Amino acid sequence: MNTVNPALKAITERIIERSRPSREAYLKRIRALKQQGRVERDQLGCSNLAHGYAAMPKTIKIEMLRPNVPNLGMITAYNDMVSAHQPFAEFPAWVKDEAFKHGATAQVAGGTPAMCDGITQGYEGMELSLFSRDVIAMSTAIGLSHQMFDGALYFGVCDKIVPGLMIGALSCGHLPGIFVPAGPMTSGIANKEKARTRQQFAEGKVGRDALLASEMGSYHSPGTCTFYGTANSNQMMMEMMGVHLPAAAFFNPYTPMREALTRYAAAHMAQSIKNQTIKPLGEMLSEKSFVNALIGLMATGGSTNHTMHLVAMARAAGIILNWDDFDEISSIIPLLIRVYPNGQADINHFAAAGGLPFVIRELRDAGLLHDDVDTVMGRGMEAYTKEPFLIDGRLEWRSAVAESRDEEILRPCARPFSPDGGLRLMKGNIGRGVIKVSAVREHCRIIEAPAIVFDDQREVLAAFERGELERDFVCVVRFQGPRANGMPELHKLTPPLGILQDRGFKVALVTDGRMSGASGKVPAAIHMSPEALLGGGIGKIRTGDLIRFNSITGELSALVDEAEWNARETPEPDLSRNARGIGRELFAGFRSIAGSAEKGAMSFGGEFA
Repeated sequence: MNTVNPALKAITERIIERSRPSREAYLKRIRALKQQGRVERDQLGCSNLAHGYAAMPKTIKIEMLRPNVPNLGMITAYNDMVSAHQPFAEFPAWVKDEAFKHGATAQVAGGTPAMCDGITQGYEGMELSLFSRDVIAMSTAIGLSHQMFDGALYFGVCDKIVPGLMIGALSCGHLPGIFVPAGPMTSGIANKEKARTRQQFAEGKVGRDALLASEMGSYHSPGTCTFYGTANSNQMMMEMMGVHLPAAAFFNPYTPMREALTRYAAAHMAQSIKNQTIKPLGEMLSEKSFVNALIGLMATGGSTNHTMHLVAMARAAGIILNWDDFDEISSIIPLLIRVYPNGQADINHFAAAGGLPFVIRELRDAGLLHDDVDTVMGRGMEAYTKEPFLIDGRLEWRSAVAESRDEEILRPCARPFSPDGGLRLMKGNIGRGVIKVSAVREHCRIIEAPAIVFDDQREVLAAFERGELERDFVCVVRFQGPRANGMPELHKLTPPLGILQDRGFKVALVTDGRMSGASGKVPAAIHMSPEALLGGGIGKIRTGDLIRFNSITGELSALVDEAEWNARETPEPDLSRNARGIGRELFAGFRSIAGSAEKGAMSFGGEFA
């Protein structure tokens, strides 16, 4: 491997130094939890153990009573409504069977919720979405709190589920862990066709029947949605961090390969625990592991949601990331893939063109990836430059393709789509936010136009329907942060703003809410921090204020006299409509203590604050 890029090295050293007190405290805490006996359950009393064994078949009880037989815990996000999680139904049986073959036992330690932003998008349930991550983290910790397990397998794919599982896993970071994905659904209709039908519906040119047929042609079977949003960005990051088996992310569910990879994960965990060749998760994942995930986010144009989720996951391990780190790493990492919404290909096309093993090899060879990290496969990232093949029923990993199979989708570092990454920090008197520039056309990246201020995305849609937005403007949607209403995604804004852009108007979005990993062609400065409810500058903007939106330099400012700006106060919002219904009243406590987006928008205090 080439020497690590000097700028990358300097950024990483800064993160290590910044994190030193909290990281040392975290490691001290999890090391104190390490089991003292031969297996984790040795510390439990006889009555406690009997409860833990009670539901097991007699043959498994016999094994669990033996010394030195590791017991694997499974945390599953299975349900059969969310397409990406439906395939997990079969995983526990495979894991139990394979663990038994390798001298171990396995139990489902617990389940977590797994909600779908695609279903709740634009409705009340979306206001529970972000905090579902914290519920998942707590559910994971509850499952592992029985102290029956010597290692854990985590089954999750989608937006908040993987970050929640990781936060929960790191709270029990004295245990080794492997994350086990389910894979994307097979390709449906072309993304360009889906986008065209959505826009035609927004313009009233087609009806709901045509729209529903188009959507069902895209989201059509078990597996992850195939665009490159938060879910598939999750899977990329787990591989960049070395907690997946190499190249496990993007094989379709219900295939021999998916079953083989799942069984191999169980066997590998059992053998690694017995041979003491796998580190506890909290020790295995270092500052450099999280920086590698950040690098992957930039190299692939990944989801904006991870400007929060990656921060939150790192903080769970005592590691402090901020948006300056994202911005600076973005400036040195080339963009190597184009997958919808950054291009027309889907994740299956990306995998066929060479996939993550190609990306990891390119970055590693260019000195743009840390190789001195631990993974579930051992030391270093070389294993992740290979992809699995199923030869006569056995898995065999082979080196990634030498050249991309399609340079419209995947390119080497020598010929990137862009010399820098997909995300950028936006800052000025309005606050600090992020933008996914990889999806925005170059001529749309600089806008100077009057603001039109809204307190709810429904107000934007109504104004569009009334024809009031046929102009150049910056759409400001405030009171959408974690404290205000749980920070929902504002995805319904994309079609009308996109239509206005296509009509020749210069438009941009500024919000303290989210737009997700599917944010597309409309330039959007999102996650504005502090949020309006906490006195952030976004709350001071008035309709008619001239806004300078420059995603090339990162400037985001209201061009208002400084004295006048400082004298302004944020209006008192009416948040009563967000307080109750569809379970929102249960999350009042979460909203009241949530941190800023730049700190991960977490509801946890203490080490996570």
